[in-house]
Amino acid sequence: MSLRIQRVGELIKRELSMILEKDYSFKDCIVTVHDAVPTVDLKQCFIYVGILGPENRQEGIVEQLNKSRGAIQKSLYKRVVMRSSPQLLFRLDKSIERGVRILNAIDNLPQPAPELPPETEG
Repeated sequence: MSLRIQRVGELIKRELSMILEKDYSFKDCIVTVHDAVPTVDLKQCFIYVGILGPENRQEGIVEQLNKSRGAIQKSLYKRVVMRSSPQLLFRLDKSIERGVRILNAIDNLPQPAPELPPETEG
């Protein structure tokens, strides 16, 4: 991926985070933008969001974001002026949850047995 595409992704991620924080509220949930990955031709941009809240509401929130895509894009592209404005496609990112589960599993491992001193031959 070129540096230009990465910079566009970072810009979209930063501005989109501010828009979602300011203009949208999700009852009992916190929505964070983890990554924005534009395609090489800048026709689409995949937005990976993390949702902290009830497990059963996560897919519904992603659907709600995809349904509100037009209004979100309009707000975003007022702030970010581009020759070609990519279509936003929201996806659920569960990487943070997986990381927390792994860290909890590591914390719950039993302590290692102490090392025995080597036997001396005498």
